[in-house]
Amino acid sequence: MVRLTIPALAIVGILMVAPLLWLLSMSFVDINGEYGLGNFRLFFSEPVYIEMFLNTFKIALIVTVICLLLGYPVAYLMSILSPKWAGLLMLAVLVPFWTSGLVRTFSWLIILQRNGVVNKSLQGLGLINQPLALVNNTTGVVIGMVHIMIPFLVLPLYASMKAIDANLMRAAANVGSSPTHAFLRIFLPLSMPGLVAGAIMVFVMCLGFYITPALLGGGKVKMIAQRIEEMISLYPTWGPAAALAVLLLAMTALFLWISLVLVRRLLSDR
Repeated sequence: MVRLTIPALAIVGILMVAPLLWLLSMSFVDINGEYGLGNFRLFFSEPVYIEMFLNTFKIALIVTVICLLLGYPVAYLMSILSPKWAGLLMLAVLVPFWTSGLVRTFSWLIILQRNGVVNKSLQGLGLINQPLALVNNTTGVVIGMVHIMIPFLVLPLYASMKAIDANLMRAAANVGSSPTHAFLRIFLPLSMPGLVAGAIMVFVMCLGFYITPALLGGGKVKMIAQRIEEMISLYPTWGPAAALAVLLLAMTALFLWISLVLVRRLLSDR
């Protein structure tokens, strides 16, 4: 049995561990080709990089919260509908999921621009006089990222909700509990594992977004992945780019570790 795992471990080592080790080694090479901590000192001393990290985490947090607010009702509706209607709603969630992220981002760029569908509709209804600035800013980036990421929240949340025994809600109703009270005291706590798993997945994936902020942000909304790409394509400085990637990876790993600790405590207290 152990021998059968050796090829798999070798593949993982070649495709994952080796590139990470190369990335880590390159992170200590500065623009002059010398080894040291110069890249990391630069990032922590320059306000622009600190602001970029904070902006990346801020946007990821905003997108995660919006996905929670939109995704939870969708997943809950899917869990209580008949299989036929739940399947149709699931298809509506998955169809965008099967479409290229680049295509979806370009679609939002057309929809949200000054002469796009959103502004034209709002002006036609008399709700606004001047077109709203929905692209080349954080608003457009958040809208595009939410559209891409919401299936990643709905799917684990729906799976968690379907695993909840419906008899628990009926039993609560039989003893006089109101639907709202039963939902808050029974259904919501039992759905927390899927909620937390989906939120963590969305937040972590948002940290590495590149295409959507680059297109819908118009170069005005800077996130870490964009800066890494600029360092490699515009100024071929692999060392600083690798150091920036290592910092992002380390912060992501720290967030995952903290999240796992909190989830374990949450589940142990239930």
